[in-house]
Amino acid sequence: MKKLLAALLLLGAPAMAQDVNGTWKTETSDAGAYLEVRIGPCSYDTAKTCGVIAKAVNTDNQSIVGKAIIKDMHANGANRWNKGTIWAPDDDKTYRSNMALSGNVLQVEGCVAIFCRGQNWTRLR
Repeated sequence: MKKLLAALLLLGAPAMAQDVNGTWKTETSDAGAYLEVRIGPCSYDTAKTCGVIAKAVNTDNQSIVGKAIIKDMHANGANRWNKGTIWAPDDDKTYRSNMALSGNVLQVEGCVAIFCRGQNWTRLR
């Protein structure tokens, strides 16, 4: 009986949320450029998640370092965030965004209407 009760409790337990906070490496461009993005609670609302460009590698455009790239992400269940925005430095536009975390890979999408473009970022620290 104890084993059955333990099994039922495990089945009903919610999935453990992983911590998205840390430094992430974007996908590398064909030219070898990538960004390092520091993700954590937004300074103006710690219930939301934000990200700032911490480093720009193999690019002459260092003016983007320190700029917000992810804003106002809302936790939406275990390891998922939505209702935020992402800024794309390559076209200087901001898109509606979603994120999903699986281990050390963060899938980040920017969307316009029903069309989305995404990348898989890897955790650095």
